Amino acid sequence: MSMLTPPGMGGKYRITGDKYPRMRRPRNRRRAILAVVASIVALGLAGWGTLQLIDIFTGGGGKKTSAAGRARGCDKLKAKAAAPSAPARDAALPKPRTIKVNVYNATKRGGLAKETADELKKRGFTIGKVGNAPPEYDKKVKGAGILLGAPKAASGILPVLGTQLKGAVHKADTRKGADVDLILGTAFKTLTTKKDADKALAALARPAPAPSGKC
Repeated sequence: MSMLTPPGMGGKYRITGDKYPRMRRPRNRRRAILAVVASIVALGLAGWGTLQLIDIFTGGGGKKTSAAGRARGCDKLKAKAAAPSAPARDAALPKPRTIKVNVYNATKRGGLAKETADELKKRGFTIGKVGNAPPEYDKKVKGAGILLGAPKAASGILPVLGTQLKGAVHKADTRKGADVDLILGTAFKTLTTKKDADKALAALARPAPAPSGKC
């Protein structure tokens, strides 16, 4: 027995020569977990930094720039809308006194054409023929009325006359003259009130700007 062998111990626990039993150190699990977490965090930071560099060199700030550009555009549109609009269409729209209107009655009610013509004359329109509607329209106009004129009248004369009768249908025929026809239909009751007609005429002369995209 070796001198290093404690008394009473022998067999496989006997220590002989210069060899000693080796004791394995316990594993430090906490240190291993911390190392793994630190590696994941380092990889995440490295990836984020790479993305930032890619954005810088590839113009990734375009969204912010676009948003700023839209904001400036909206500010300009608001400023333009706040400024008083110029009467751009005043020169293009004919005055009521320059419009010659023929008033025809397509209903069964007598005297309706003359009554309407007298009211239009009070509002400044020039009156032409007054009487019953031509056979192709007599008792055949279902709505409030029809405004009939040459094709060139569609852009100015008919819209101006149309402010006097809401719901009237605008039509063009082959006539060459500048006069227009107002044919009263079976649904006709009365002309638009002068107050409302004047508002409609003012709106026609100064149309509101078309709505733009959302700001």
